[in-house]
Amino acid sequence: MENKAHALLAGLFTLALLIAAIFIALWLNRDRVQRVPYELATKLSVPGLNPQAAVRYRGLDVGKVDEISFDPKVPGQILVHISVKPDTPITRSTYGTLGYQGVTGIAYVQLDDDGSKPQRLPSSKEQVARIEMRPSLLDTLQDKGLAILQQTEELTRRVNNLLNPENEKAILAAFDNISKTATEFRSIPKQLEPTFAKLPQLTNQAQRALASIDKLSRDVNQLTTTLQASGGPIAQVAQSADQLGSAASAFQLQVLPLTNDVRTSLRSINRTLDSLTDRPQSILFGSPRSAPGPGENGFVAPTN
Repeated sequence: MENKAHALLAGLFTLALLIAAIFIALWLNRDRVQRVPYELATKLSVPGLNPQAAVRYRGLDVGKVDEISFDPKVPGQILVHISVKPDTPITRSTYGTLGYQGVTGIAYVQLDDDGSKPQRLPSSKEQVARIEMRPSLLDTLQDKGLAILQQTEELTRRVNNLLNPENEKAILAAFDNISKTATEFRSIPKQLEPTFAKLPQLTNQAQRALASIDKLSRDVNQLTTTLQASGGPIAQVAQSADQLGSAASAFQLQVLPLTNDVRTSLRSINRTLDSLTDRPQSILFGSPRSAPGPGENGFVAPTN
């Protein structure tokens, strides 16, 4: 009995020592850092993300995931509760995405900042601040994948329509026409060889024509200089024009007054002839006297 009692005491002591060692290890390994709580809200899926997953700020470990739950206020929205070190530069423009470690599929929260709102984002246990969670690269690829597949399917359908028997015949005919056109183009240089052979002769003729034009230009310039010289034909014509202008002025001053006198005399003669036509007896008896006016001898006032 005494041996059994000693064995039982030894067992209990060993068990107590083991429990004490476990508690001491947990106490020594506990996290003494006071962390700041935040939460990320998203309607995206969070595959591979579990509590105690790492939280990294631009690749540096700054905290861990405390809890993942549904938002009771917004149906379908997931809340990821995290806690980070106090010195982590969380601002109002900080956002989170899901990152994945290699090919294991284990997810972690990746924090980043676009710098648009550099003000510090305060948070506490009483009032937990919320950080925006944006789609990760995998989510973007998943969203774009369907559109890419649809476009690929549409492209494949168009290629199949393009390669139907009728279009295939048209394409082959077009290639045949292109081949014939290329053959005809190869014959063009041979047809142009006679023209190319005549080009030196045409060049010489053009040079002679240019030389003739140059000589004609010099002759025209010389003629222009001769005509415009002092005492030349143009100067003589100008002098003759001046003399003609002087003669015209003299004619206007001397002849035109005589013309006016002749015109007045002709009007007087016309009046005399008209008077003789009306009263021929005026040649013998003279012109009749005009009736006396008021105040003259023989004036008789008219009676009513």
